[in-house]
Amino acid sequence: MRFQSVGEVVERLNPSYPVFVVFPDIVKARAQAFIEGFPGTVLYAVKCNPDPHVLRALYGAGIRHFDTASLPEIAKISELFPDAHCYFNHPVKSRGALESASDVYGIQHYVVDHISELNKLNEVVGRDITVEVRIATPKNMALYNLSSKFGAPLDDAVALLKEANARGCRTAIAFHVGSQCADPHAYYLALGAAADVARRAGVPLEYIDVGGGFPADYGEPIPPLEDFFDAIRSGRRDHGIEEPLLAEPGRALVADGCSILAQVQLRKGDDLYINDGVYGGLSEIHLGDLRPPVRAIAHRPKEGAERSVGGALKPFRIFGPTCDSLDVFRVRFELPDGIGEGDWIEFGHLGAYSIGMQSSFNGFFTDTVVQVAGAHDAFQSKSGK
Repeated sequence: MRFQSVGEVVERLNPSYPVFVVFPDIVKARAQAFIEGFPGTVLYAVKCNPDPHVLRALYGAGIRHFDTASLPEIAKISELFPDAHCYFNHPVKSRGALESASDVYGIQHYVVDHISELNKLNEVVGRDITVEVRIATPKNMALYNLSSKFGAPLDDAVALLKEANARGCRTAIAFHVGSQCADPHAYYLALGAAADVARRAGVPLEYIDVGGGFPADYGEPIPPLEDFFDAIRSGRRDHGIEEPLLAEPGRALVADGCSILAQVQLRKGDDLYINDGVYGGLSEIHLGDLRPPVRAIAHRPKEGAERSVGGALKPFRIFGPTCDSLDVFRVRFELPDGIGEGDWIEFGHLGAYSIGMQSSFNGFFTDTVVQVAGAHDAFQSKSGK
């Protein structure tokens, strides 16, 4: 369904269930900015938000390459966009998934960070493929350090590249500086490490994949996107990199292009109980202590009146709908003192790691997705406290 505003969603649906709101015009604008600014090919990281409304907006903006981490993600992209290119970029894959990825979908690009995974890949898929060797990067200002789980030490990466090349595979290098990285210089340093590995390996490379990690605005200061592109251009120039570049943005493309609309079911003093939470689409607020913008929308406004809740802003503790006492946010959100049962809270900038990460614990989950044309309405609070 398509609406002109979040207020119209409330007016027409009067939802007693959580609603995931997609702003396709914002998603398209973010994708176009990335395509125009990044000095290479842009892949969208499907894991960040696999909703079809979001994927179609990205495709409509010109995204034709996708970072896929599982067989279901490959299937979804292949079915929605037959001309798209999928890259199987999870460093650890089951043999069954590899077999289907190759035989059914013809995937040619695979990431590895260990010799056992390269062996598995060659045994199941063959050798007429591109093997991306993922290197570990130092811990930096990123919210999540992904190299704590994936990425070969640089000496091992050199050996993997040489071995993949000796086996007849095409080769490439990949890295990921960490999710929600606020430091453009991290990409410069990682490109230096990639250049060093490439020089020591001495094998032809198809490309260098700089991964994702580009940050979104959650109320804390972050550098503009152009600063990251400038750091990547400088890294490429200063480290003598001539290979084409790829990037796998997720968060930076979709975070501020979606909201979650939740309803207040009970107020106890300064505690609010709502119908989405830690186990639902709002999970990353808890995991990352994020502070997205919020606003309150009144349950029963007068005819023609602004749909707002009265009272001065004050911090509220927010509980989710499940029976688990852990279903509560550490972050407190500033909302009008007049908020109560039946009112709604719109949580903005939740396009990343939200609807794609929710569970159905206790039977609570978000399955209503709507589209809203244009930009967001004004938020009452930029961040939680």
